[in-house]
Amino acid sequence: MLKGILLQTPAPAPAGGGWIQQLLLFGGIAVVFYFFMIRPQQKKQKDQKSFISDIKKGDRIVTIGGIHGRIAEMDDDTITLDVEKGAKIKFDKSAISLEASKKLAGKA
Repeated sequence: MLKGILLQTPAPAPAGGGWIQQLLLFGGIAVVFYFFMIRPQQKKQKDQKSFISDIKKGDRIVTIGGIHGRIAEMDDDTITLDVEKGAKIKFDKSAISLEASKKLAGKA
């Protein structure tokens, strides 16, 4: 009569080459992260920079804050927007929104 049989599981075998699999996994994650996160952000920054350098006096733009206007004057780092009859506001060039300005140009 066997009343209590102790069941034992075999000890796991040592994994040979597991570090190579981990290295490949982390490398794959890094590649995916680069192509889906870093590269598109760099492209967006490059497009924003070229858009700001290509604007000229008389262009209609939209700021990040949502202010619509026509460029009246430009300096190295600032622009002056003519927002209404005679009302002018000075902004940094970095405050220009690429996406909103393209939407505005698409509607016109």
